[in-house]
Formats: sequence, structure tokens, C-alpha cells
Amino acid sequence: MFTDPPFTLSRRSFIAQSTLLTAASLAPRSLRAMQEGAPAGAPDAYARPKPTIEGPFQPAWESIRDNYHTPSWFNPAKFGIFIHWGLYSIPARINEWYIRHMYTNDVQWHTEHYGPPDKFGYKDFIPHFTVPRYEPAAWAQLFKLAGAKYVVPVAEHHDGFAMWNSDITPWCAGKMGPKRDLTGELAAAVQKEGLIFGLSSHRMEHHDFAYPASDVPNDEFDPRYAGFYGPPIPGNMNDGGASQAFQEDWLARVQELVDKYEPQLIFFDNGVNPRSYDPVKLRAAAYYFNRAAQWGKEVTFATKDVAFLAGSVQDFEKQQRAPRWIYPYAWQVDDSLGSTWGYTEGITYRPTDNVLRELIEMVSMGGNLMLNISPMGDGSIPDAQQKILLAIGDWLRTNGEGIYDSRPWIKYGEGPSVPSECPPDWKGGSTANQADSMKSRPRAAIAETEFRFTQVGRSLYVFGLKWPAQQAVIHSLAAPAARVEAVTLLGSSPQPLQFKQTNEALLVSMPAASDTPNPYTLRVDGLEPL
Repeated sequence: MFTDPPFTLSRRSFIAQSTLLTAASLAPRSLRAMQEGAPAGAPDAYARPKPTIEGPFQPAWESIRDNYHTPSWFNPAKFGIFIHWGLYSIPARINEWYIRHMYTNDVQWHTEHYGPPDKFGYKDFIPHFTVPRYEPAAWAQLFKLAGAKYVVPVAEHHDGFAMWNSDITPWCAGKMGPKRDLTGELAAAVQKEGLIFGLSSHRMEHHDFAYPASDVPNDEFDPRYAGFYGPPIPGNMNDGGASQAFQEDWLARVQELVDKYEPQLIFFDNGVNPRSYDPVKLRAAAYYFNRAAQWGKEVTFATKDVAFLAGSVQDFEKQQRAPRWIYPYAWQVDDSLGSTWGYTEGITYRPTDNVLRELIEMVSMGGNLMLNISPMGDGSIPDAQQKILLAIGDWLRTNGEGIYDSRPWIKYGEGPSVPSECPPDWKGGSTANQADSMKSRPRAAIAETEFRFTQVGRSLYVFGLKWPAQQAVIHSLAAPAARVEAVTLLGSSPQPLQFKQTNEALLVSMPAASDTPNPYTLRVDGLEPL
């Protein structure tokens, strides 16, 4: 199970997608000519990618489809850490899109605190990004204690600043600001802890992300900074309008990340979704998978919607867009612990029990949760975030046997919030279509009648979302459909419980109510497969 791509494309489907690609490539893109970066020969000129390397993967969707398999580590892992941290963590204002806000809708605040955008541009945050409190070894130890199995930092966000020591652009953490290989240091620390290392690139959005408002003086078109800003062109960051030179530089950066850090997962945001980028995406995919074959490692992309027609696990941004039924392919939800992805002043956090319920919900339907954290500009992870991560880890140490390596049962749950039949939107929502995908979706009620199920081997795990007053009443395990032999309450000292099966439900006598709002876990064993 979970070894195929998140969808299967017939030859006819491939042809149809190729037709869309051809049509997109013929669309007028006169503004692309503006975006050529710094002059050829300049230290920050757009880079040229490496040639295709030999291997089983060719730059064609059919080849990727036929040779790719979901890594064996992905589905058993269940819980990963996502990290948004960069220059935007210095102003810590509104959200991680500060480069857009300071040139458009938040000019006054920026001017009052730093100066007008033409005098203090986004590039001027680089000298302030010295990260004196960044301790990658401590980060990696924290993630392991949190129970995470894979770690995915953002190597480059929409702002275009590379968080590694790049050999192809000086606009990077290794050459400016902290003058440290922030990505490489974390990669080494994470791998030392025995965790899977991945990374995320949002660079494709950079081509027009920070285009300024017409009345805002700015530094973005100064030729001295063309290698950093682009300069930006007008448009929507997900419209496929990047110049060919920009696309080639994007590919060169992906290749550099692949070769330097050997990531086992590469996450791309929505900017790569358009079909017009298929030629450059396919070159990236062939390069990555052939390199991984040389390393002897199992790797994957993680992308949204149908950005990649093969070679990727499916990613859903936030629980609101997640599947609503058992989804029989490899997938994950990326969601944030805080009210913003990047650190901001006044950021608020979800309580531990809220995160645990989301993890259980996703795992019960066959998915993973990649939880985002938001380090501060100085490189420290706020105490409040650390406390929640450690609490998640404490819970997983006693309840994780029903999470890791699990697979969905015949149903993912029961209770008032569980649909009686598969809903029309069971496959989840689109991140690119904001108006549609963020429509209201009921979250799991915090009620003692709400249960979620997973299966590991011959054991069934029942997660109760709220501790009952006297007994847990589980209708899905009524006799004679299930023969229950033993029920155990997981904890630091697992506790066998008394139970009774009736034709209506399995009735489990519970200890006195717990003082924690966290979900509890029952391991149910039977003489027959459940």
C-alpha cells in the first residue's frame, strides 16, 4: 500500500496534459524579457544548470511515473517538522511575506521603523541577520525529542535569499549576513540524530512576488541588486510567468541543493504548479532521482495539487484542505504551530491537544503531519514552541505505537463529526484556489463520542478525543462484527481495562477522568483480525 503516485495517469491523460503545456508556452510573456538578473559575468548573474545525468529517469512524466516509488520511510514516519526562518524573521511583522508588504501595503510602518524602501530595502536586512543564537545541534535534538522522523527547513523562501552557502549566488547565508551554511549545519545535525533530512524551496514564487506598488519608491530596479531582486515583474506568483533565465537559475539552485545536502524530500510551494514549467520541472526531477540512485537513497518530492504528475507525495496546506476520508496514496498535511508561518511579534500558538488531534486525524486517514515551527531572527526557537514540541514528544513516547508504522483501519473514525458516507470533497482542497479551498470545514468535535482508528499488525488502536466520564462506548466494535480479547490503555504503565461487548457497542470501563485535555489511546487485540 502507498507505493504508487497520488494518481495514475494513462497515456491519454499524459497527452492531454502535454497539450495544455504547449498552449501555455505560446501565451504572450513580453514582461519576461525584463527579468534577466544581473549582467552575464557578474558574480550574481543567474546561474546555468548542470546537464542531465545518466540514469533510469528521463525528463518525461512517463519515465518518472514508471521508475518512481514512494520511499519506504515516508508513510511509517507520520510526523515531520517544517521550518520557516529567514530574513523576514528580523522585522517579524505581519507574516513571512514581509518583502511583499514593505513595497506595497505596509510602507508607512516600514518607513517609520527602518526608513523608506528606496533607502532601506529588503536587502538591507541581510547584515542584521547574524543568528547569534542558532544552535543546529540543539534544534535537531529538540526535533527528535518531539517525536519527529523527518525535518524540512525552508532553504529559500519567496524572498530569494538562499539559506545555504551557495557557489552560484552571493545572495546567500554563506556569503552574507551570518556567513554560515545554515542549511548544511542543520542537515548534518539532523542526520546525526538519525532523522530524515529534507528541504523546501519556494524560489519559483520570487519572480514576481515583491513587485512594488506604483507609487512606492524602492530599490528593486537598481541594477546593482538585479541578481537578488530579479528585478520582479508584475503578475501572480502562481501564473507561470517567470523568464527562461529565471527558470534556468531555479533549476541550478535545485541541483546545488541536491548535490550539497542529499535531501530525501524536496518540498515545492505552489509556484511550480503551472504546466508551463513542466520542461524545467522534469529536468529537476530526472536530476534528483538519478542522483538519489547513485547515493542509494529513497527520495521524493512533496508538491500540491497536480504540480508534479508523478514522482511526488501529495501535500495539502493546512488541515482545512486535507482529505476527509481514507486517502489510499502517500500524502501529508503541512500546518503551522503558530498563527503565522514565520516568526512575528505577537504570534500565538495552538495548544498541544489541538496539534495531537490533528496528527491523529491525518494518520487515521493514511497521511502524515508536517508541523511548521517559527524560529526568531536571532536563531532561537521560542520557549513556547519548544514546550509544545516537547509535550507532543511526551505523548508520542507513550502513544506512538498506534501512530508510527500504522495504516488506516476499515474506517477512520466514528462520532458526530465523521461523515456517514464518503463526502464529495473527500480528496481534499486546492491550495492554489484560495476561495474554494479555504471554505469552512468542521473540525473534529472535542467529545467523548469521537474516536479515530489506526491499525498496526493485528492490533487496532482507538484514539479517544476526550476522556469519558465512566466508559468509552465504541459502536464500531460491537459484537459480532469484532471479537475483542483484550483492551489496554496506553501510558507510561500500560493498563489492562475491563470491557464488555454488546450488539450495540464495545463498552470499556475507564479509570477516573484524566486532568489532561490530550487524547487517550486504547490498544484493542482480538482473536480475529479487526
